[in-house]
Formats: sequence, C-alpha cells, structure tokens
Amino acid sequence: MKTQNIVMTLMLLFVLVLSSCGGTAPDAMMEKPTESAMMDKPTEEVMTPHDTPMPDAMTKPTEAAMDGGMMEAPTWFTAALTNVQTGESFTINDLKGKVVLVETMAIWCSNCKKQQGQVKALHALLDERADFVSLGLDIDPNENADALKSYVNNNDFDWYYAVPSVDVSREIAALYGDQFLNPPSTPMLIIDRKGAAHPLPYGIKSAEELLSALKPFLDETM
Repeated sequence: MKTQNIVMTLMLLFVLVLSSCGGTAPDAMMEKPTESAMMDKPTEEVMTPHDTPMPDAMTKPTEAAMDGGMMEAPTWFTAALTNVQTGESFTINDLKGKVVLVETMAIWCSNCKKQQGQVKALHALLDERADFVSLGLDIDPNENADALKSYVNNNDFDWYYAVPSVDVSREIAALYGDQFLNPPSTPMLIIDRKGAAHPLPYGIKSAEELLSALKPFLDETM
C-alpha cells in the first residue's frame, strides 16, 4: 500500500511537469521572422544603361564638311604678291593646279644663295616644266623690291621672287614654324596641285634631294 502511494505520487508529479513543459509560449516569442524583416538591409541601387542618343559631337563628319572647313586655303594664298622681275601681280591661288616650291629668304643670307644655286640646278633637271613654279619670298622687312630685283638679276635666278607683307610672313611662320622667318635655315615648302602645303626639312637641300621630294607631287594629277 505504501509502495502504491509512492508510485501514484511520482506519476502525479510527472503529469504536473509535463503540463508545465507542454504549455504554449507567447506568440511573439515563437513567431517566425517574416521575409521583409530578414530583408531589412537597404538594397543597392540598380544601374541601368541610359537610352539617350550619342551627342552630335561624336557623329562622323560628312564629306561636305570635310571638303569645306578642313581643306580651306590659308589667308596668305590670297595675298597679292608682285614678281620683282616683271612687275606682274599674282597670288598663290593663281598658281593652283601647279606644283609650287616656296623658299623664304633674304639677300644677305649666304645659305639662301647656296640653296637657290641648287634650285637653279633643279630647274635644269626638270627642263622648265610648265606645271612647276619656284618662288622666293624675301621676308626681311629691311629689304625692298628694287634690291631684290638687282640680287636676282646679278645671280641669274629667273624664277618668281616677291617681297611679302609682314602679315604674310607672320602667317607663314605661324602655320609652318618660326624657322620660316630665319633665312639661314633655308626653310622651304611644297604646295601641291590641290593647294596643300608640305614643309621640307631645314638645311641646304641638293637639286637631287629637291627633285626626289617634288616627284610624287609632280606625278600627281588633279
């Protein structure tokens, strides 16, 4: 009997323990976190490409634009020059369609005289082609047409010579380099049949070197 009472007491305690452990916890404590709570971190901004067109500055230039602004002749091509031997007035544009060899020079410059000796030999090699012109531009502001004419005649240089204005001399230097105002460096350039200028290396150039530089332009047609 005593043993039975003990067993009954233990069973009652066991039931009481089970009932206390099996009680439901408060809803807030047992509630699963929602997906929105788990994704509470700020999202990164998504960068999407814009659909706006490319700016006009990036578009390819038209043929008309290239033929217009890019190939425009410099201002000095339209400047009036006077051939000191004949008194004839002309412009570089008047010579378009021909190949023109231009040298900036001065009467006092010994290197210029040597270079013009090579130009004279060049003319002999070319046999005075009608589509070729040599032009000496006296860029010394202290020299004048009369002095230049005497210099040309005394040295038997029979191609074009002229005294350009100061503005023309400055523009030539601005376009092709300051050395074009330094006669002893014997600066020269070739103007092709289409009016594009091609500066040559500085220093005295032989007739053969000049002919080699000129040949591609002389062989070229309009």
